[in-house]
Amino acid sequence: MALIDWSEALAVGVPEMDRTHREFVELLNRLGEAGTAERGALFDELIQHTEAHFAREEELMEQSRFPAISEHRGEHRRVLGEMRQMRHRPRPFADAWIREQLPAWFLLHRDTMDMATAVYIKKSGLAVDLD
Repeated sequence: MALIDWSEALAVGVPEMDRTHREFVELLNRLGEAGTAERGALFDELIQHTEAHFAREEELMEQSRFPAISEHRGEHRRVLGEMRQMRHRPRPFADAWIREQLPAWFLLHRDTMDMATAVYIKKSGLAVDLD
């Protein structure tokens, strides 16, 4: 069972952000269903994806001169720190975090910080597919 069902309702309207969010959801869902043998590699892949995802999002914030960049960047640092810690926690703790905390965090972050960022990026004229 998926931890988050991706739909266009989760899109923020900036193609690059929407693509990386969809990839994040796919990786999170795979991790949530992973067996012991594949779990570590998938967790590492999710962390690496998230690092690149956040770095690119922060570049877009810098390019658009997003005024709340320090708050948004701080939240990125916080959740990456949690991800790195949970990667090495005992499985029951990490699994509960993966299944409960991380999906809830993503949806709240998308609805608040990412949506505000996307609106600002679109107004700045950077809402093109920048890949």
